[in-house]
Amino acid sequence: MHRTNFAAMACHCEVVLAGVSDGEATAAAREAIAEVARIETKYSRYRADSLLSRINAQAGGEPVACDDETLMLLEFADTLHRASEGLFDITAGVLRRAWNFKQPRVPSADEMAPLLRLIGWPRVQRQGAFVRLPEPGMEIDFGGFGKEYAADRAGALLAARGLAHGYVNLGGDMRVIGPKPDGAPWMMGIQHPRRPGQLLATLPVVRGGLATSGDYERYFEIDGVRYCHILDPRSGMPASHWQTISVLAPVAVAAGNLSTIAMLKAGAAIDFLEAASVPYLALNQAGQLHRRDRRTASETARATVSAT
Repeated sequence: MHRTNFAAMACHCEVVLAGVSDGEATAAAREAIAEVARIETKYSRYRADSLLSRINAQAGGEPVACDDETLMLLEFADTLHRASEGLFDITAGVLRRAWNFKQPRVPSADEMAPLLRLIGWPRVQRQGAFVRLPEPGMEIDFGGFGKEYAADRAGALLAARGLAHGYVNLGGDMRVIGPKPDGAPWMMGIQHPRRPGQLLATLPVVRGGLATSGDYERYFEIDGVRYCHILDPRSGMPASHWQTISVLAPVAVAAGNLSTIAMLKAGAAIDFLEAASVPYLALNQAGQLHRRDRRTASETARATVSAT
């Protein structure tokens, strides 16, 4: 087994390959890592020269020309917005201006109000290859599916090279290209959200995407109440019903958006995940575990084919 560790998208990442020579594994991993870096450079909100930063800088001004990849991702964002009834909204990143999860402070209603008025994916103007944010201060952010998209693209490149055993792991968002050489699944540990260093469960994965959303990566607590970074675009407040939700799906972008939307669905999450017919593992705030282990055909692939 060949494991290549690297840092990207503010997290620990790795490419794990098996059944190939050292030289082939090194070359393949280098190509996969370069693809992750390309996507981060192009879409990072932290880079002033990224395409998304240029679109956001033009909010209220002139439209910005986009390439086919970006237009595809914007169409995917539109699909997610409609499928989630507005819960998945890539214009909701403006809420970061009110929430700082390094400081334990809940923003006031007066702070949130002007930001909530800037949220609204249907207001984003798309005409041909051009995209425009109609109001100054608006922004779009691919953070809700950027890592998963990069994992899928890196995995697709590995598969295109003929590799059949291994996976890409971007901070827990994973794309598995195939089982171990003997056909056995990879055993993927799911972190316990309240017990650092311990696993909540171990899931066998042969191929596909695995992603986890939870309230334990970026959060603070005040008077025993936990406030996490997964924010509802309607209220501006954090999701609070679930500690963690992991989803297995045909591709990582499907797993990622399903887990995030389920976190925001609160008490309706299980019905939502059951309707999607995907395996999942969900732990609520009361410590009750819900899971579906049987892998079935899922409609989640229909909006994510282009990511493979």
